[in-house]
Formats: sequence, C-alpha cells, structure tokens
Amino acid sequence: MKYVFIMNPIAGNKDKEQYISRIKSTFRMSNDEMIVEETQYGGHAKDIAAEYAEKYGDGCVVVSCGGDGTVHEIANGLAGTKTPKIYGAKKINVENVIKAFGLYDGKIKYDVKPIDLIDYNGEKCINVMSFGLDTLVETIGRKIAGKVPFLGHQAYNIAIVPVLAKPLHYNISYDITCIDRETGEEYQFREVNKDFALCAVCNASFYGGGFCPAPDSVLDDGLVEIALINGMSIKEALPMIGKYSAGEANENTFPKQITNAVAKSGKFWMEDGSPLLGNCDGENFNYSELDFKVEEKALRLCFIK
Repeated sequence: MKYVFIMNPIAGNKDKEQYISRIKSTFRMSNDEMIVEETQYGGHAKDIAAEYAEKYGDGCVVVSCGGDGTVHEIANGLAGTKTPKIYGAKKINVENVIKAFGLYDGKIKYDVKPIDLIDYNGEKCINVMSFGLDTLVETIGRKIAGKVPFLGHQAYNIAIVPVLAKPLHYNISYDITCIDRETGEEYQFREVNKDFALCAVCNASFYGGGFCPAPDSVLDDGLVEIALINGMSIKEALPMIGKYSAGEANENTFPKQITNAVAKSGKFWMEDGSPLLGNCDGENFNYSELDFKVEEKALRLCFIK
C-alpha cells in the first residue's frame, strides 16, 4: 500500500525536515511505501490527490497533513474515486494524523467506510457549509494570521471581537427541500431576504476548530442537518456562544432564535446579486447563487478503530 502524505509547506525548514523524518522512520517498520508531496499553489492538493487516485485507485491512501483548506481540496480530488483518505479531527497536522492512526509503530488501525459529501455548484464539502458571522470571522482571522503567523489558530479567536462588535444582522434567501423528522415527508423551507446571524448546513457535527452546530449529524445517512440562527444583538448572542460550541444550542434551548431542519438539497442566493457571505470547510466562496445537494457515499474515509 502507498501512503501519500500531502502537506502545506511548514514554516521553518527544521520543522519540515523533522516531520518528514518521523514519517520515514515509521515506514521502516512496514512493507508499505510512504510518499511526501508538498503543495505549491492553491488547488494543488486537489490535483495531487486526483492524480494518485487515477493511477493507483484503492492501492493508495491519501493522508491530509494541513488545515481545513487542505482537507477540503483533497476531498474534491478524491470524490467518486476508490482511493480512501485519512485526516485528523479538530487539530489537523502531521503529528496528530500519524499518532491517531498508529503509523508510528507500523500497526495501522483504521477501517475504510464511504461517507456523504455536500455538492455545491459542482464543488464538494466534507464537513460544514455555513453563512454569516463565522465567514466574517474566518475572513478576518485569515488576514490576521497572514500578518502575524505565530498567532496560529488564536488569530481566529481575535477576529471574533470586531465581528461581535456590530449587530449580527445579515440577509440571505433560500429554498430548501427538507424532511419531516416524524413523518419522513418532504416539505419546502423558504424565505426571501431572511434576517439571520448564522446558517450552518452540516454533513459532520464539528467545524471551525470545535464548534458543534449539529451533534446528531450522521456522515452517511444521505441528509444534512441545518441550524439557522436569526439576526440578533451581541447581548442576545453572548449566552448562546458557549452552548453553540458545545452542541447544546438548538430550537429547544433557544426557540425564538434558532430553527433546525433536516435536508437533502436546496438553494441559497442573494436578491441583489452580490456574493453570498459563506464558506465550505473554511474556504470562502463568491457565488451569488448556490445550489447544493447531498452526494451519497461519495468519499471513502479512514476511521480510527
């Protein structure tokens, strides 16, 4: 088996050489082959993953060693192929991936299972597509991290401050095909120029370094969980933040502010044609109109045993 480690160039050659050395030492204890590929440009991780998938199929495993952007790109490169993917959970880096999957001692311990993806305008999302305040936080946080690299993920915590300093009122229109939880019947969830603070369309439960808008989300059920939070003031938002992170903010705990639904497809758009304030897996997009659907069992994923 070939294990293809795709990583962003790591700041500091010493750190990079250390990581590669540790990976190489791992594979001295097995008959498997390790390959390290460094990305050189935006979208390169997708290209690398697609190339190996086409050449080796299920004879290789792609290991994601980067942030959310790398995970997102690799998912797009492997969607619909036989090649499985490994990536870490909340803190995605070389160390965590290697330790979690037993690669250090040569006793690789995972099962391969197919999971759903969210298809949006032809692109693929593995975890969460969201709109509103967290996209602003991500945008500002990325700028801060670019200027002050040593802050790391703390840059995004800092970015929360200017976002929350303003009223959390944005607009979006949507028409979503939902499933009634009790009867299983379809219904349309529609609104034009909805005043909202945040909307999360969740294939997975967690995103953004640990926030949990959909604790009951299942990766292979052909559905996504939706959490829609109405526009609000900072005073209204503060009591909700901790519960939203812990997976406890829903239409039962905040009935006036949150609507939950289960869906399989839908559409979001801006009435004035401006770009949607949204992102998928932490990657911003500039669509003014977006169609999405669940693409069932489109990606093979490695799960820790």
